[in-house]
Amino acid sequence: MTELRNVEAEISRFRARVLVASLVVLACFALLVARLVWLQVVRHDELSERAERNRTAVVPIVPNRGLILDRNGIVLATNYSAFTLEITPSRLAAPLDETIDALSEIVEIQPRDRRRFRKLLDETKGFDSLPIRTKLSEDEVARFTAQRFRFPGVDIQARLFRNYPWGELGSHVIGYIGRINQSEKKLMEDWDEEDQGNYRGTQYIGKLGVEQSLERQLHGTTGVEELETSAGGRAVRKLASQPATPGNTVMLSIDIKLQNLVEQMYGGRRGALVALDPRTGEVLAFVSKPTFDPNLFVDGIDTENWQALNESLEKPLLNRALRGTYPPGSTYKPFMALAALETGKRTAGQVIQDNGSWSFGGHVFRSHGDHGLGPVDMHTSIVKSSNVYYYMLANEMGVDLMHDFMKPLGFGQLTGIDIFGEVRGVLPSQEWKRNYYRRPEQKKWFAGETISLGIGQGYNSFTMLQLAHATATLVNGGVRHKPRLVIATQDPLTHQTTPVAPEPGVDLGYKPAHVDVIRRAMVAVTQGGTSTRVFAGAPYLSGGKTGTAQAVTIGQRQKYDAAKLEEHQRDHSLYIAFAPADDPKIAIAAVVENAGFGAAAAAPIARRVFDYWLAGLYPSEEDLAAVRKGQAGAPVGKQRPAAEVAWPPGAAEAAAAAAASTASPAASVVPVSTRPR
Repeated sequence: MTELRNVEAEISRFRARVLVASLVVLACFALLVARLVWLQVVRHDELSERAERNRTAVVPIVPNRGLILDRNGIVLATNYSAFTLEITPSRLAAPLDETIDALSEIVEIQPRDRRRFRKLLDETKGFDSLPIRTKLSEDEVARFTAQRFRFPGVDIQARLFRNYPWGELGSHVIGYIGRINQSEKKLMEDWDEEDQGNYRGTQYIGKLGVEQSLERQLHGTTGVEELETSAGGRAVRKLASQPATPGNTVMLSIDIKLQNLVEQMYGGRRGALVALDPRTGEVLAFVSKPTFDPNLFVDGIDTENWQALNESLEKPLLNRALRGTYPPGSTYKPFMALAALETGKRTAGQVIQDNGSWSFGGHVFRSHGDHGLGPVDMHTSIVKSSNVYYYMLANEMGVDLMHDFMKPLGFGQLTGIDIFGEVRGVLPSQEWKRNYYRRPEQKKWFAGETISLGIGQGYNSFTMLQLAHATATLVNGGVRHKPRLVIATQDPLTHQTTPVAPEPGVDLGYKPAHVDVIRRAMVAVTQGGTSTRVFAGAPYLSGGKTGTAQAVTIGQRQKYDAAKLEEHQRDHSLYIAFAPADDPKIAIAAVVENAGFGAAAAAPIARRVFDYWLAGLYPSEEDLAAVRKGQAGAPVGKQRPAAEVAWPPGAAEAAAAAAASTASPAASVVPVSTRPR
């Protein structure tokens, strides 16, 4: 029996299948067209940029850091280029320790290099390129290059390194740079996009001193280089380049030769000295002793050196001129005398009986040596340094009146100097004590606490910068200038120098007659007072005031005996000074820690600073040795013209050695040393 086929039904089903297939094909083509439009039209710019990025790499060009110069153009901070061996841990094919061990067979890697690398690794992320060795020799570079294929993730980079050519000299004021750490990276996230972009590729930043405070000036502008890369990521050719702009050269007001002289005179002793031009606020010397070598920090300081600096009892990392606070001792008396005149508490001719001690509230306040000076007026109170005069004056004035007068002079205030890290110190008042202490019984101000403030003791605690600033203001007729270190910047491309204009001075409104009383008394200190022996024979007239400040409290019934105290418990030696007397061009505040009377240690340093700055005279080696030992008065030996003293430091020794090598055996050479000690 034959089955009859329904042709029309089959044709109908076929047509339906064709239609469905056509619709499917059409839908597929529609999807392809839509995808094509999406990729080629809608996302064209984005995908084109991504493809270009795959083909090219934009590499930041880190700018050369600007130079730092002293006022005479001597370079204090510069740069040099060297090769470093760097590891990117995230790209290593072998374990890190195995890689370092293998590298050590090609390039010398010492234990301190490994420790420094580990420290950097702890501070950064694994994809950062970190140096395992710096300053490779040409031979080391060649040896590694031949073996580079064995070490994916390890490369040699040409880097610029900061160099401080004079080592420890002026290290606290110049500062140093170091690798950017995680906390600094976190702070950078708050910068605007332009500033963040300018630090792309930068690994080092200023950490201290001028290097830190002038970071933006010294850094420069980062450039970019566009490279065509292969599929493996290697550079094929340079497509475009925008060069980096070096940082500005910064000129400081510091005279580095004067700085060197002062640091030599301190020797191994601790202390600080600040010298200012009272007419402008320019800082001429900014000394903190002991110092440190900033070059140790450039590559990343190793553990041993860090511990030696950080744990030393001498505290070489403390900037004593900026952050060290001291009771001013008797150097406070000229300011107290001016306060008495300006507030009407005393006249210059009013006489006080000094019997060697003064009693208040059952407590006896003594003078040095318990020797009375008899009848004392204001002039004599400064020249002979009467304690009793100022005990009584402090009691009459009260703590708040003293505070209100001393505050505009800058005591217990930030001076606004153009480097970071300044501390306020303490200028006491009743309000200060209420805010400082927590327990109610500690908050009350007692009248007896006021007495010792008059002679610069008690709660008084100031920096040498503040003391120099106040001295400069006093001798400048009461016109206060903000201390400043930066006096000019220079464009590295045009070499155009732009002076940094000082801010206008602030006149504190003192009566000229009152200022003249104090200045004449301070001049008499050097002519017949406590520093007469030190300034004997000086070719200029200067004024000053010695000070001796207690490092520890001596009991009421005890007498001070330095021989019975530990070295760090002995009194500090202080001196403030200005010169020339009729037109002051330099003002100084100096402290030598635990060195005794101001005339014995601090004043001789000030004398030689004035000799250098005003008369162009440099002390003899014999005299320098005496100053370092605290055994100097007026200069001894033959002073030398400062212009003839060899520079750079150490040049004289080198010249002497060269002369000795060519001289006859009978010839004698006397080297002149200017190396910082």
